[in-house]
Amino acid sequence: MADPNADPVGAFIPGPRLRLAGRGAANLPLAGLTFGAKDLFDVAGHVTGCGNPDWRRTHPPATGTAPAVQALLDAGATLVGKTKTQELAYGLTGENPWEGTPTNPAAPERFPGGSSCGSAAAVAAGLCDVSLGTDTGGSVRIPASYCGIFGIRPSHGAVSLAGVMPMAPSFDTVGWFARDAATLARLGDVLLAEGALGGRSLGGNGRGGNGLGGNGAAPALGPLVAVSNAWDNADAETEAALRPALKALEAAFGPALSLTLPWSGAQLYEAFRCAQGAEAWTTLGPWVERTSPAFGPGVQERFLAAKALPAEKAAAGRAVRAVVAGRMRGLLGGGAVLVYPTAPGPAPLLGADAHTQQAVRERIIANTAIAGLAGLCEVSLPAGKAGGAPVGLSLVAAPGQDRALLALARAAAGLLGL
Repeated sequence: MADPNADPVGAFIPGPRLRLAGRGAANLPLAGLTFGAKDLFDVAGHVTGCGNPDWRRTHPPATGTAPAVQALLDAGATLVGKTKTQELAYGLTGENPWEGTPTNPAAPERFPGGSSCGSAAAVAAGLCDVSLGTDTGGSVRIPASYCGIFGIRPSHGAVSLAGVMPMAPSFDTVGWFARDAATLARLGDVLLAEGALGGRSLGGNGRGGNGLGGNGAAPALGPLVAVSNAWDNADAETEAALRPALKALEAAFGPALSLTLPWSGAQLYEAFRCAQGAEAWTTLGPWVERTSPAFGPGVQERFLAAKALPAEKAAAGRAVRAVVAGRMRGLLGGGAVLVYPTAPGPAPLLGADAHTQQAVRERIIANTAIAGLAGLCEVSLPAGKAGGAPVGLSLVAAPGQDRALLALARAAAGLLGL
C-alpha cells in the first residue's frame, strides 16, 4: 500500500500532515476524491501559515474553516494536506526559501509556478486528485501551465473568499486544479454559486460545432477569438506547440476570429502592477510595517515597490482597468471565447537569475492581466510542450460563464485527447 504521507515533490507544508475526512455518503458528488488546500485557506484549529514563518508566528489558529474547503468536505472529498504557497501569494515562480520550493513533476529542472505551487505539484504528482489554490495575477493559471495540468481562475466573486488570506481583494479568486477536465468541472459544480452562472456551451451553433460540452437547449458560446497580442507575446516554440490545438478547436467549432487588443503587453502589465500593488500594500502593508518580516527573493522587492507606489500611478492603473473591463465584458457578453497561450513559455529554469525572472513575470502578466483586470473566467488546458516542458492553452469567457467554460474545456480536452 502506498504511504499516505509520501511527498516526493515537496508539495505539502512541513510538519504533521493535516487530514480531514469528508462526509461519508457514497452518493455525494465528490465522494472518493482527495484534495489539498493552499496554505492560505483557514482550517479551524490550525494556523494558516501563508508560506512565511513570521506570518505563522504572529497569527493564532483559525477559528473557522474556509467555506471553499468546507464545501469540498461536505461534498464527500477528503483533505489530505495543506499545500505550499509562495510567500503571501506574491509571486509566480513558486519559490519558497523557508519551506522549500516544490519540485515540478513535469519538468524537475524548472520552477513549478506560483503562487499556488504546492497545489499544482501535488495534483501533477498524483498525491491528491484535486487541489485548491488562489489566483490574483495568475497564481493558478501559471502553475497549471507549467506543471501540465488543468486549472481554473473563476469569475471574480464566483467562489467565496471567506477564510482565505486576502492579498488584493478586488483581484483575488479561489481557483482549483485537476488532472482531467471532467474532474475540474465536478469541483465547479460544488464550488460555483447555484444559479449565478450561465448555461451556454460552444457547439451546435451553425459554424461546425458538434454540441459537445453543454446543454443543447442553451444558447451557444462562440465564436472563438484568437488574441494576437498574446500569441505574439509567446516564444516561437510555445506558439508552434499550441497552434495545432487551436486548429483542432477551429475544426470542431469554426474558424477563430483574430483580435488585436488596443493595449500593449507593457500597458497591461503596468496597469495590473499598479492597481494590484496598491491593494496589496493597503491589505498587507500594516502587518509588514508592524512585523518587519523576513522575505525571500523577489517578495521583499515587490512589497517595497508597492509601498513606494505614487498615488497617481495607482489611480492610473485603476483607470486603465476600468476601460479594459468595460471593453472586454462588452466583447464577450454575447458568448465569444478568447483563446491564447496561458503563459508566453514554459517555466523558467531553477537557476534563472532575478533579472530573468522579472522579465518573465512581466511577459506573463501581459497575458494573465487580460482576465485579471476584467474579472473574466479562464481555464488553462495542458495542450502542448515546448523545450520538453508543458505549456498551457487558455480559454477565457465573460464573467458568470464559469460553468459553460468548464463544459467547453471538457469538450476541448476530448477533442485534443488530453
